Amino acid sequence: MPSERTALRVPELPESVADATVVALHKQPGERIRRDELLVELETDKVVLEVPAPADGVLEEYSVEQGAVVEADTVLGYIRPGAVEEGRPDDTAERAEPTGVDDAPRRETPAPEHKAERAAAENAPPPPSPAVRRLLTEHDLDADAIAGTGQNGRVLKDDVERFLAGRDARRRAEPQPEETTEAEPRGQPAERAAAARPPEGRSEERVPMSRLRRRIAERLLEARQTTAMLTTFNEVDLSAVMDLRARHKEAFEKRHRVRLGFMSFFVRACTGALQRFPVVNAALDGDEIVYHHYADIGIAVSSPRGLVVPVLRDAGELPLAAIETQIRTFADKARDGKLDVDDLRGGTFTITNGGVFGSLLSTPILNPPQSAILGMHAVQERPVARDGQVVIRPMMYLALSYDHRLIDGADAVRFLVSVKESLEDPGRMLLDL
Repeated sequence: MPSERTALRVPELPESVADATVVALHKQPGERIRRDELLVELETDKVVLEVPAPADGVLEEYSVEQGAVVEADTVLGYIRPGAVEEGRPDDTAERAEPTGVDDAPRRETPAPEHKAERAAAENAPPPPSPAVRRLLTEHDLDADAIAGTGQNGRVLKDDVERFLAGRDARRRAEPQPEETTEAEPRGQPAERAAAARPPEGRSEERVPMSRLRRRIAERLLEARQTTAMLTTFNEVDLSAVMDLRARHKEAFEKRHRVRLGFMSFFVRACTGALQRFPVVNAALDGDEIVYHHYADIGIAVSSPRGLVVPVLRDAGELPLAAIETQIRTFADKARDGKLDVDDLRGGTFTITNGGVFGSLLSTPILNPPQSAILGMHAVQERPVARDGQVVIRPMMYLALSYDHRLIDGADAVRFLVSVKESLEDPGRMLLDL
């Protein structure tokens, strides 16, 4: 009966988000589904939201199409009651054979040569659900390589995620090239994927911008039009940081179960400089200046959907291990599309690392309402003068873009020099000098 149907609704949307776009429908009407199985993905200006099934049953219908714009509590579809066959939630159950005495003569006795095959088939683990198959395909995994904990050894979503976590841990334990703080995208956005295809004559292709890409474009244009942005540059010799990492990275990773990268040193150097020059950590609000007596540092991370900036809360109070752990968590969540709105909200200062992509020098754009952003770049061995001698040192260019309406050039330069001095003599950070 219609009254027995369960409605599939848009969940509560994040604050300041008015609507969302339906970007994926993962099941077809008529398919059997389980409670909490992923049915719909919604894209907002900030994050992708997953809408799971609220109950077991059969997907009766969708009320929306892919690409539709929906608001909170909008009905996306209906689920009607229906037994979910154990081990086969995505297939239509076979009609059961009669079991009465009158039907006994019509039963066929399996041939002896087929008994072993049938027994083996009955003992085989049931196939994964569509959501799990999608996850396996996304990570190029074979279900047979994963130990299933479900009914009769069925591979569940938790089994796949546990396998991936273990694989990632093993990879992090292996020797790797210099750490990147950006999450390497597993795929390309549609607009870049189209451009990457080999040309066929003089053909063209048009694809719509994602909501996130549109929002990024709006924010960048807003920053250009509403701030008096200026950039100052310096360079830093990373010999001391690299030597410190080389001497202690194994013990650090063994103790804290996370690699010791560059970004934690830059975060600590910046939080120290922000304490000395609080105007760099401030923001304009109309005719008032808002001074933040805390440092919430945004870390720009590249994701398959575009650039996102999760925030390290109270970064000045965090030890290096906590900073590295949180950055790694952000990178993993960005790669998997799991960042939520709370991860992205706020921030008083931003650090972006174009060096992971090979950038030697750039002018980062402000992230309003913040008044400053630090750009890191590629580390290069270059000849420099030290004590009257030319030596080769690992050098990095630093760029500080700032809102000149609030921050004077002298404060911007002194801030950047403070960051440089802390990185060239890491002991200053430990001694709070």
